[in-house]
Amino acid sequence: MFSGIVEGLGHIAEIISEPPGCKLAIEEPKIAAETDVADSICVNGCCLTVVEKKGSILVFQAGPETLERTNLGDLVQGSPVNLERALRVDSRLGGHFVSGHIDGKAEIAKIDDHGEWADYYFRIPKNLAVQMASKGSVAVDGVSLTLVRCEKDLFSVALIPFTLQVTTLGKKKVGDTVNIETDILAKYVQRALEAQNWD
Repeated sequence: MFSGIVEGLGHIAEIISEPPGCKLAIEEPKIAAETDVADSICVNGCCLTVVEKKGSILVFQAGPETLERTNLGDLVQGSPVNLERALRVDSRLGGHFVSGHIDGKAEIAKIDDHGEWADYYFRIPKNLAVQMASKGSVAVDGVSLTLVRCEKDLFSVALIPFTLQVTTLGKKKVGDTVNIETDILAKYVQRALEAQNWD
């Protein structure tokens, strides 16, 4: 379990082919120093297991399902990634509960710049839109954000200068793809409503 509060901005040091998947070698000295093999790390919102550690580099395995359903399959050497270690039981919860299980991908449809601030608009499938509500929570590439505008195929968030500086979101442009995890509470509400129609 994670909180959606990014702890570090790593970068892809190497992508190692391992058919049908691959290994992602990610460099981030501070997080690597406090991480062991078998630990769970949220990489762009996707929960991955550390399988090797080489100094400041952490190595993860990503299978074909992960590479296809998330934007991890689009990464190249040098790509920046958001990183967060798993929550400790005694930690403060500054964001919201994030499982690290990606529900789908969204495309950046529009960016409205307001000096150092920005509003981002994302195009999404309807099956994700139904789990979103204004002032609710969403994880975008692992970043816990508050939903502003919510429509049947689009949502928006307002990003503060700090978020734009310390996460990958500040480097994104229109047309880029991001990982989306909707609020876990919305999933249970939707399931409960669907269950009312069961025979």
